[in-house]
Amino acid sequence: MSHHSNSAHAVFEFDLTTDETRRRAAVMTALGANWDPPAVMRGEEEAYDLLYSGLDERQQEAYDMLVAAGVLPRRGQGHAAD
Repeated sequence: MSHHSNSAHAVFEFDLTTDETRRRAAVMTALGANWDPPAVMRGEEEAYDLLYSGLDERQQEAYDMLVAAGVLPRRGQGHAAD
């Protein structure tokens, strides 16, 4: 006697629209009403300029090598934060 099982497959669908809306609202709440994306970007650029300023000769050579390899973007006028 053989026993065959007809297993039914259930299809589950999830609408994540509500969860995504809730997540986005939570992000905006966490950022706060005074969040200023352009100011954040300017601050980040200033931080990078400061990071790559005042390099000694050996550091500048390492920086130039990383720029040439495409690891870091060129900053300033040909040298790190001139």
